[in-house]
Amino acid sequence: MSEGVDPEVRRARAWLSRALEPGSVAVWRFVEGAGPVAAAAALRAGTAPAEVQAVAGARAGEDAGVEDLRRVERCGGRLVTPEDPEWPALPLHSLALATEDGRGAVDGRRPDRTLTLVPPLALWVRGAASLTGLVDRSVALVGSRASTAYGEHVAGELAHGLGERGWTTVSGGAFGIDAAAHRGALTAGAPTVAVLACGVDRVYPGAHSALFARVLDEGLLVSEWPPGCAPLRHRFLVRNRLIAALTRGTVVVEAAARSGAQATANRARELGKAVMAVPGPVTSAMSVGCHQLLRDQGHAVGLVTSAAEVLEAVGRLGEDLAPPVERVTVPGDSLSDVARRVLDACPVRIGVPPERLAAVAGCSVVDVLRVLPALELADLVEWTGTGWRVRRPPREREPAR
Repeated sequence: MSEGVDPEVRRARAWLSRALEPGSVAVWRFVEGAGPVAAAAALRAGTAPAEVQAVAGARAGEDAGVEDLRRVERCGGRLVTPEDPEWPALPLHSLALATEDGRGAVDGRRPDRTLTLVPPLALWVRGAASLTGLVDRSVALVGSRASTAYGEHVAGELAHGLGERGWTTVSGGAFGIDAAAHRGALTAGAPTVAVLACGVDRVYPGAHSALFARVLDEGLLVSEWPPGCAPLRHRFLVRNRLIAALTRGTVVVEAAARSGAQATANRARELGKAVMAVPGPVTSAMSVGCHQLLRDQGHAVGLVTSAAEVLEAVGRLGEDLAPPVERVTVPGDSLSDVARRVLDACPVRIGVPPERLAAVAGCSVVDVLRVLPALELADLVEWTGTGWRVRRPPREREPAR
């Protein structure tokens, strides 16, 4: 926690984070314009704009800001505000741009709901690492909770590969792909960040208490909601845009036809971040969402199969390039058309003279005699004493007598 931030500002931001659910454009603009201290005072007095006052509702009469700050400190956490040096201003700037451009206003597909492309008012952070330091070079790995063994293996391999290359994996701490991604990063000895839809002092899901403890050793738990807040269903959708915003790109490892992972990918695309998807078996319901992204959004979504390919999309231009795919080569790959035809004409068991090869290959005897030495040097044909045949692999050759 930065000592240079006015304690009154920090208390005001703590109060606002409990009084106001994140994701409201009107709220963010009001706090930005009035400042956190004045905004909190207006909400308490009931003089804030009606739209903002309605978001606070009955919470405007409650004051747990100081207690929330004490509570997060007791569990080894802190409140990071836009006034702190630790605030990830550059990654979150994409949310501010989206809000000002109107992309955070109304979802055209569902006009009764507002999008959540709005910057957070503050972030509750638990762990010793620096938030801005970890997310500066980070990638989001997201996917289905009901993941397959294939998806979990790929997520772990991607996170491990990213960690080995000095990149942070960001995910949501849930079952399935999220957990596999966090574990993959930790296995590589790399930091990972879990962005939660509840207070950072709560373990959700409860079975991940040991995983979260390992995350805190190397990385961070992050949330927009103050300590003690429950993981309500709508908060997961709001949380998704934060995962997309904090990172340089989002990889969907597995996703059903309708999933939160797809929503995170859509938020990343709307924020101008790189979006990638891992292909899966066409028979797997857990890969339908990935295939839809690749099919419907074309070049806007990159197909990736390795950490190197992910970094090619989000890394430094011209430097973080994925190595070319290695192709298995065989001696016959570089043969000329005539040489290939002569090789095809050679029998497997008995040797035949060049005249016979010329007749079968459809070329002159001179052409056969010209290419046979090269085929022999490439260990593709051999002289039997009476003619030419295809050279047998060592284990198929007749034993010496």
